[in-house]
Amino acid sequence: MAALLFVVGGVHGQEAVRVGSKADNEGAFLGQVVLQVLKAQGIPVVDRTQLGPTSIVRRALLGGDLDVYPEYTGNAAFFFHRESDPAFRDAAKAYALAARLDQANHVTWLTPAPADNHWAIGVRKDVAAAQRLRTLDDFARWARAGGVLLAGSAEFVESDAALPAFQKAYGFALTGEQLLVVAGGDTSATIKAAAEGTSGVNASMVYSTDGAIAVTGLVVLEDPKRVEMVYQPAPVVRDAVLKRYPAMRGALQAAFAPLTVERLRQLNARTQINGEDASEVAADYLRQQGLTQ
Repeated sequence: MAALLFVVGGVHGQEAVRVGSKADNEGAFLGQVVLQVLKAQGIPVVDRTQLGPTSIVRRALLGGDLDVYPEYTGNAAFFFHRESDPAFRDAAKAYALAARLDQANHVTWLTPAPADNHWAIGVRKDVAAAQRLRTLDDFARWARAGGVLLAGSAEFVESDAALPAFQKAYGFALTGEQLLVVAGGDTSATIKAAAEGTSGVNASMVYSTDGAIAVTGLVVLEDPKRVEMVYQPAPVVRDAVLKRYPAMRGALQAAFAPLTVERLRQLNARTQINGEDASEVAADYLRQQGLTQ
């Protein structure tokens, strides 16, 4: 158990709320949203954003070394070994189930943002128009005709939850000649390859809230069969901390409610593509929403 922490300049005697986040671009932005909203409520905070990957941040929360951080509803399926549960492919059911399962850990899931950040496939606008591509059913038709050259990471190409799942559900199989496997998992690189037609690439793996999508204008294909689980970001907080600071609930709900897929892409582009600091982007977003001054 971590030692009791207090924020210099906070309200005298109040225990500080330790705010964490994952280390990726979106995690850093969402963590700063949580941090700055709590500050605006007069709640003393400690900044532990960009702490690490999911496993580290989750362990810190359950171990009492962290008080609140943004998590994705779909990850609860892995936390509780419910990956095959169809509830995690429906937004409302996924949130309700995640919230119910974590009650045993004395953790509350606050209301998630409407954005859903999952693996997907994107294509250039001109390609989508020429091939009449709107959904992964359309993509499967095109793939079976041999027109696809898709850029993706090794994880996307090999993971049972990614391309193999799409292929099984929609009835297509990309050959080695139809795949360009790039090193690492950086979707910016695969999106750039598709947008610029590098080596003939005309499709890309994406995360649906990637900032590069907003910049390149890639068309993200719909997944009508809900192959991917729903990954809506939501603040998760230890019950004891929420009881101490109940104003967190409404304040964070107001901050996450405007975060649609389109808005989150635009905000992610500012950190991911333009290189702006996540704290500055979060501050600007919250001011625009009238949630801070």
